[in-house]
Amino acid sequence: MNLNRLIAMLTRRLTNWGVNKGIDLYSRRSGGVSADGKLSPAAQKQAKTARQAAKRARQAARITRRLR
Repeated sequence: MNLNRLIAMLTRRLTNWGVNKGIDLYSRRSGGVSADGKLSPAAQKQAKTARQAAKRARQAARITRRLR
C-alpha cells in the first residue's frame, strides 16, 4: 500500500467519524427537559424524529461513498 492510499484512507475515516459525531451531537440536543430530567412528550417525538433523520443521513452518506 503506498503512502497516498494510506493518507486517503485515514482522511476518509476521520471525516466519517467527524460527520457521525456531529450528527449524533445534533440529534441528542434536548430542548424540552423538565425539572426532573425527563423529556416532555413533544420533545420525545422531536428527538425520535431527529434520530431517524440522523439514521437516514448516515445511510445516504454510506450509499454515496459506495457510488464513488
